[in-house]
Amino acid sequence: MKTRVSIQYLGSLLFLMSCLGREDQMMVSPGAVTESVYASGVIKASNQYQVFSTVSGLVQKKYVKEGDSVSRNMPLLRIGGQTTLLNQQSALLALRYDQQKTVGEALKDLKIQIDFAKSKMENDSLLFQRQKNIWKAFSGTLNDLEQRELSSKNSAATYHSLLLKYKDLQKQLKYNEDHSIKNLEITNALADEYVIRSEINGIVYDLFKEQGELVTPQNPVAVIGDVNSFLIELQVDENDISKIKIGQQVFITMDSYKGALFTARVSRIRPLMNEATRSFMVEAIFLAKPKVLYPNLTAEANILIHTKQNVLTIPRSFVLEEKYVILANHQQREIKTGLKDYERVEVISGLKSGDIILKPKP
Repeated sequence: MKTRVSIQYLGSLLFLMSCLGREDQMMVSPGAVTESVYASGVIKASNQYQVFSTVSGLVQKKYVKEGDSVSRNMPLLRIGGQTTLLNQQSALLALRYDQQKTVGEALKDLKIQIDFAKSKMENDSLLFQRQKNIWKAFSGTLNDLEQRELSSKNSAATYHSLLLKYKDLQKQLKYNEDHSIKNLEITNALADEYVIRSEINGIVYDLFKEQGELVTPQNPVAVIGDVNSFLIELQVDENDISKIKIGQQVFITMDSYKGALFTARVSRIRPLMNEATRSFMVEAIFLAKPKVLYPNLTAEANILIHTKQNVLTIPRSFVLEEKYVILANHQQREIKTGLKDYERVEVISGLKSGDIILKPKP
C-alpha cells in the first residue's frame, strides 16, 4: 500500500515536472497583472515649433545655422524686400522734413507778423484814445475820431487773426509730424517682417532655406525648440482616452535605445480628437530620460492604468475565444477574466492555483 502511494506520488510529480517543462502547458499560479494602454508617438523638444515667414521673397542673408543656440527675437533670416526698404527710407525723410517744419521758418515768420501786429494794435489803440481825449476837449473832427477807432479795431482784428492762424499752423504741423511718425512705424513694422526672428530661447534644429532660395508663407523655414527639455507626444485611440489621467506612469521604448526602458508621466491631454486618425494627443514628460535625445525620434509607450498583485494569471495565448481554457484532460472550461495586458490575463473564476492548462493549437 505504501509502495502504491509512493508510486502514485512519484508519478504525479513526474507528470507535473513534465508539464512545467513543456511550452504548450503550464501550471496556474499567483502573480501580478497590469492594465495599460498602448500608444505610439514621437519625441519633441519642449516648445518646439516650425518657423514661418509672413512675406514672400528670396533669402538675402542667413544669421544662423543648424545647431546654433538662439535667444528670443534673435534674427534667423533676412528676406529681400527692396520696395519696403525704399518706403522705410522715404518715411524717414518725410518725418525729418515735418520735424523741421515744426520749428522752421513758417512759424518764425508768422511769429514776427504777430509781434508786429501786436505793436500796431497797441499803437493804434493809443492813438484812438488820444483822439477821444481831443474830441472831449471840443477839438478835432468827428471824422478823425472815427478813422482812429476804425484803425484800432482793424489792428486788433489782424492781431487776433494772426494768433488763430499761428495756433492752427502749430496743430497742422504737429499733425503732420505725428502722421509721419506713425507712417514710419508702419514701414518699420513692414520692414521687420522681412527679418524672421526666433520666438523662444532654444536651438535651431533645422534650417530649410539657403541664401538665394525663395521663401513663402506656406512653407516653414526652420524648426526651433528647447535644447535640454523634451517631451513625448503620444497618439491614444478614442476607445482608450477615457482611461488616461494626468500623472499616470508611462513606460517608453525607442528604436534608438534598443533594450532600454524609460519612465515618464502623463503631463497633458489635448481635448480635441483628430478626426482623421480618431485619436487624441497625449503628452508625457520623462522621469528618467536618455542622455542624448533628438526631436522626431519614434517611441512606443504603455500607459499604466491599473496594477493587481497576487492574483491568478495566465498567458493570453492560453485563452480561447476570450473565455475558455483547455485543462490537462483536454476538456474545455469556461473562465471569468479581469485585467489584461499584452501578455497575461487575470483569472477571476474557473481556475485555481496549481491547475494545469494546455496551450491551444493554432
